[in-house]
Amino acid sequence: MKIKVKNLGVLKQAEFTLGNLTIVCGCNNTGKTYATYALFGFLYTWRRMFSIEINDNKIEQLLADGVIHLDIQEYVEKSEQIIAKGCQAYTKELPKIFAAQAERFKETEFQVKLEIEDISLKGRFELRIGSANAELFSITKSEDSRELVVTLLVEKEKVKIPIEILKRTIGDALKEIIFAKLIPRPFIASAERTGAAIFRKELNFARNRLLEEMGQANNNINPMELLFKVYQDYALPIKTNVDFTRELETIFKKSSFIAENHPDILTDFADIIGGEYTVTRNDELYYVPKGKRVKLSMDQSSSAVRSLLDIGFYLRHEAQLGDLLMVDEPELNLHPENQRRVARLFARLVNLGIKVFITTHSDYIVKELNTLIMLNHDKPHLKRIAEEEGYREEELISAEKIKVYIAEEALIKIDGKTKKTKCQTLTPAEIDPELGIEARSFDTTIETMNRIQEAIVWGED
Repeated sequence: MKIKVKNLGVLKQAEFTLGNLTIVCGCNNTGKTYATYALFGFLYTWRRMFSIEINDNKIEQLLADGVIHLDIQEYVEKSEQIIAKGCQAYTKELPKIFAAQAERFKETEFQVKLEIEDISLKGRFELRIGSANAELFSITKSEDSRELVVTLLVEKEKVKIPIEILKRTIGDALKEIIFAKLIPRPFIASAERTGAAIFRKELNFARNRLLEEMGQANNNINPMELLFKVYQDYALPIKTNVDFTRELETIFKKSSFIAENHPDILTDFADIIGGEYTVTRNDELYYVPKGKRVKLSMDQSSSAVRSLLDIGFYLRHEAQLGDLLMVDEPELNLHPENQRRVARLFARLVNLGIKVFITTHSDYIVKELNTLIMLNHDKPHLKRIAEEEGYREEELISAEKIKVYIAEEALIKIDGKTKKTKCQTLTPAEIDPELGIEARSFDTTIETMNRIQEAIVWGED
């Protein structure tokens, strides 16, 4: 998946490809959050933005014959137009995604290119739609078929389904079959996650109080409009982060594929935070330090415990193969050793089949990923070093799985012009299979500090 943006915040023009592990680094206020939020918003809303039109004559045939057969390949061939129109619709939604004034996005362009040749129509699909009394119609596709079958399950004379609902439901099924495997399900841990962890009780109280007041309000007030205005104050990634934190009691009852198939990852995560999260029967959230008979509330726990709360619950209760885990500044509040451990955790997730997208200011995370890249070769001395230093094979990662971008000012061609212009963009970083990532965003600062300290130590006449 390739993303192109123009006039998005401070980013004049930029493009980046989503890898198995995608890293965006750079100085403050250089566009990292803009790129991250815009990508998350698209992944979160694409089903609503994409539109697949079903011809009226198909619906007339369904109502007349009770069944229709749709050639899915016919819609696959229109996928580029569907994506382009969906991106245009999404671009208009960016003010809501960022909870910002529309004026800031009037010249913004957001485009996504999917690898259409990777569309696979293998796999079953089945959906049954019904009312309280009976099932009305079904939408099915067999394992290797390229045909979608829509069947009425009631007598034609008794069908009272609005035509627009029929068309929308069939279109949604086609979107799922064609695009769902190409567009990952996103989960985001925003930089504001620590505050959400502390004030989750207050957020729940405020929401319940608001709902109570709306129920008592006079009929001239639209309660849903009032509730929507409250949520408009937050960018979509923050809102979804807050909602996730508020719903931890419900989420706690679920089990992820990691918990069921790779519990050692959860053990590694418990070592990072030095304990475990738990939810009591009274729906109270606590942190339990390892080896201690004490339960700490979030405001009593360390900032590191709070900053990793969302990631911990995601890993244990939500994670699915093919997901995209997005973390804004994973190093938040973490000691350098734990930053290294988090880097190894991300590499392990990527090797399992979960994509990871991070923005970071951490030289420790990038350097640790470099180590994992450099050790990932079949050489005796590298195997010896990995064993001596406690690295496991499942943590080592191939350079081909990683994309790194530096948010910076650079000379680029604007709209294909021959002359280059200096503007804010995302520059791909070199990744050498033997030496790792060239993260000059950090190297320049480190080299400056080393130069100054060497001058202090050795500069005396």
